[in-house]
Amino acid sequence: MRGVAPGPRRPACVSPSLRGRAQATFLGQIGVERAPLPARTGVGARGPQRELDADRRRQDLPRGRAWAPAGRAALPGCLGVGRRSGTVSGIRMVDGTKPDRANTGVLLVCCPDRRGIVAALSQALFGLGVNILDADQHTDPTAGEFFQRIRFDMTELRGDRAVLEGAIGEVAGRYAMRWTLRCGDQRVRVAIFVSRYDHCLYDLLLRARSGEIAGDVALVVSNHPDLEPVARQFDLPFHHFPITPETKAAQEAREIALLGRKGIDLVVLARYMQVLTGDFIERFPSRIINIHHSFLPAFVGRRPHRQAHERGVKLIGATAHYATSDLDEGPIIEQDVVRVSHRDSIPDLVRKGRDLERVVLARAVRWHLEDRVLAYGRKTVVFA
Repeated sequence: MRGVAPGPRRPACVSPSLRGRAQATFLGQIGVERAPLPARTGVGARGPQRELDADRRRQDLPRGRAWAPAGRAALPGCLGVGRRSGTVSGIRMVDGTKPDRANTGVLLVCCPDRRGIVAALSQALFGLGVNILDADQHTDPTAGEFFQRIRFDMTELRGDRAVLEGAIGEVAGRYAMRWTLRCGDQRVRVAIFVSRYDHCLYDLLLRARSGEIAGDVALVVSNHPDLEPVARQFDLPFHHFPITPETKAAQEAREIALLGRKGIDLVVLARYMQVLTGDFIERFPSRIINIHHSFLPAFVGRRPHRQAHERGVKLIGATAHYATSDLDEGPIIEQDVVRVSHRDSIPDLVRKGRDLERVVLARAVRWHLEDRVLAYGRKTVVFA
């Protein structure tokens, strides 16, 4: 009737049968089974259950995988959406299994960029029954270089690791690749070099004890005896090599011999206040990580925080890099900064700087141990 406003529209009602049928159809299309409703007793027990059973019979749904919150049975009507690993936000696949760490491998490759590299590697791995879990790649158009990191599951590998290495080597030969392969049961042995500062040493040892870094700290080396109690606290052997200009070459030779006997793969300079010789560095190419107490290349040398305070800087930072024969100019792995102001004293800058050094060094070490870093020239590619 004219002049009379229409009344409020009633919301459309969807019957439980239709709603259940639509949801069941969606679940069937993606290959996921909704968990069955629990048995109900008392008033109203038969109606909803009978309706859902009828819907399922009519749809003849394919049986997929049910999802449930970790540690509990599947909830009726709940659908979890997860990644390939089957885990997201505390939800897991009921029949899913996570690949055993010992059966996973990581392949790092670097080669001149050209077509077909990704396909060739994927086909070689697939042909041996290897399942790729994740892959990252990068191309440097200026250098014309291609980089890739592939992590894969070897549970169904056809053959042994020698066969796997042979297949990768065949592809590498065709594409002039430089490559490394590490399997999950190959633990990296780490030596930490320190002087008198203990903050980075403590941080790395605590992270290693809690399992945050995927390597085995085997020993601590120092040119001073001050931090031996810290090593003993973590049940680690402590090796003291006093160094003077006259004894430097002989002491480094002893250190190199020690690292060789202990099978050390990675050297971490956790505020080690000695410059390594070229001979030492050449024996561990891209396997010596140093933490620098400033955001390179500014304020190098001694007392960087005093230099920064005198200049009135607004940012201070820390840099983790691979050691090379060029002092503090090796390929950078990680950097970070923190804001400061005119209110910060020199002790404030030192405290903030040490906090950064801990975090930046830990990131660099963790990424190296997880085979996420590729060094080339004076740069790195970090698949973090």
